[in-house]
Amino acid sequence: MATLHLPLKGAYFDQIKSGEKIEEYRLVTPFWTKRLEGRAYDRIELAKGYPPKGDTSRRITRLWRGARKTTITHSHFGPDPVEVYAIRVN
Repeated sequence: MATLHLPLKGAYFDQIKSGEKIEEYRLVTPFWTKRLEGRAYDRIELAKGYPPKGDTSRRITRLWRGARKTTITHSHFGPDPVEVYAIRVN
């Protein structure tokens, strides 16, 4: 089974866990292009930071629902619009 692993900052992890946040963003870079374009995953594993292997309270596993390219403006990436992959995590 192919799994995409995404470590997250605590605030974003908590928003996803509560259902408030439905997409996680990654900049369009060669690193993320290689991992997302033309690839299929069975599931996605979201982690609050880099928890120990047995710490299930800081991990969420969801079905893979795909990713799309889009342009956003977000304080995390600075004041200018940036192209990102929007990864569905709901």
